Amino acid sequence: MTNDTLRSVPLAHDAHLALDGAPRVMGILNVTPDSFSDGGRFVDVDRAVAHARAMVDAGAALIDVGGESTRPGAAAVDAETERARVLPVIERLRGVDALISIDTSKAAVARAAIVAGAHLINDVTALGDPEMAATAASTGAGLVLMHMQGEPRTMQNDPRYDDVVRDVRAHLAVRIERAEAAGVDPQRIVVDPGIGFGKRLHHNLALIARIGDLRTLGRPILLGASRKSFLGEITGVAAADERVAASLAIAAIATASGVDILRVHDVRETVHVVQTVMAVNG
Repeated sequence: MTNDTLRSVPLAHDAHLALDGAPRVMGILNVTPDSFSDGGRFVDVDRAVAHARAMVDAGAALIDVGGESTRPGAAAVDAETERARVLPVIERLRGVDALISIDTSKAAVARAAIVAGAHLINDVTALGDPEMAATAASTGAGLVLMHMQGEPRTMQNDPRYDDVVRDVRAHLAVRIERAEAAGVDPQRIVVDPGIGFGKRLHHNLALIARIGDLRTLGRPILLGASRKSFLGEITGVAAADERVAASLAIAAIATASGVDILRVHDVRETVHVVQTVMAVNG
């Protein structure tokens, strides 16, 4: 499957995400106190909803709502806490001109979020919860399967691969098969190589440089590299909110490489990057 032919990903609530060659921009909305870039900024529901609407106005096709930080070393939270953070925001976002994604690894949270109005499950553990595939199948939600080596508290301790691109692709192929076996429509599945999740700098760079290798999985590709620490390693910039330029460089490379969804903090700037790269490429 290539992205030079118009296609769409069917989602919950009879929605579809159209993919026509230009990446769709997914705006990040962390309603957490401890996310690496914007932790604590949007724990208030009104502020979170206002920020989501601003990202939609800036061109976001999707809003990814997360109630549990997955930064390296982050502590886990229980499902009740996570639901309490995300559901009021998702309910308030019903009717916005964008699709809503729930960023969670818990099937119980995903199920409640779909009922509240979310269309897509963004699972960083790629079915780590044994009930997640069945939840995606029964709700008709789209499903992002992301690669992660280890888990957030330990994933950066000493990640190793024989060939990171080959290993990530093989891992995702197994998770796709598992999802399909549980009844998930393969057309609803998106894959994500998991930049920064159990990867060193050279692993991240290899995945970005060879992102096209994941096309053999036959599914749309999501890339989330926005403001991540590997960009600080490259540029020497410690503060996450000062890594915007480097994030936009990755967005340009990803756009030229045919990535389908870009998960970002800086929506307006990324939309401009996409528009410019697509104009140059005709």
